[in-house]
Amino acid sequence: MQELSNLTERIFGSRVTATSGLSGGCLADLRLVRLENGREVVLKQGDNLLCEAFMLDYLRRHTSLPIPEVFHSAEDCILMEYMPGRASALDGAAEQHLASLVAELHEITAPQFGFERETVIGPLNQPNDQTADWCVFFRDRRLVHMADQGREAGKLPEEVYGRLLRLADRLEQYLGHQPQVSLLHGDLWGGNILSERGRVTGLVDPAIYYGDAEVELAFMTLFGTVGRRFFGRYSEQRPLDPDFFRTRKDIYLLYPLLVHVRLFGGSYVGQLDAILGRYL
Repeated sequence: MQELSNLTERIFGSRVTATSGLSGGCLADLRLVRLENGREVVLKQGDNLLCEAFMLDYLRRHTSLPIPEVFHSAEDCILMEYMPGRASALDGAAEQHLASLVAELHEITAPQFGFERETVIGPLNQPNDQTADWCVFFRDRRLVHMADQGREAGKLPEEVYGRLLRLADRLEQYLGHQPQVSLLHGDLWGGNILSERGRVTGLVDPAIYYGDAEVELAFMTLFGTVGRRFFGRYSEQRPLDPDFFRTRKDIYLLYPLLVHVRLFGGSYVGQLDAILGRYL
């Protein structure tokens, strides 16, 4: 820790006076660093943080989202701007503000699905080989890729793995549309959304790529992050196809569930299996 304190002092030209833990770092260590000159910055320690720093910078350069500035990055640590607000604390007004921000984000487009490089979701790699075919991208780069990771880690049972592959083979009949290419934050759940006094003050821990905006919206329902107020405001700016709620939301939930199966196993396998049971 002393080495990181010395690094912080060199970057900001001010002595570190105190550090304290921050909530929200279930897969990494987050600390608030206070400097003698009154400034506060965040130190994050974990894995794949050079990629995270790249993704934060990409969102800062290409969007108007409230994204922290990165002051220093290495594979195992990031020093970044402290964003005020609390995680998982959206009130009705903040939920509507978030909807407007996300709708604007999803209007940013690209020629193909995927991304210029591999990205990460938490500590896990996301392959992003670009293609004009959304169904191919979501099947191969998301569902099958993460199912393989879960199986190899011993977290995804063989029977559930086989059923997932059967659904993946029939994916086109369930998705039934060729969506617009949209820039996605990729990991928008309550713990990555900071807010206070009815406004979103920061969005952190991205997992960016260009995909179907509905994938992002589905993920945001997984832990009850957003509800009626969010979708009401979002649909005013970007009307939603009723088939999203009828069919595609559950299909798109398979990816974040596979991520959580790979990381945590346990009850997430049951949730994944329940969705598969609706279609197979």
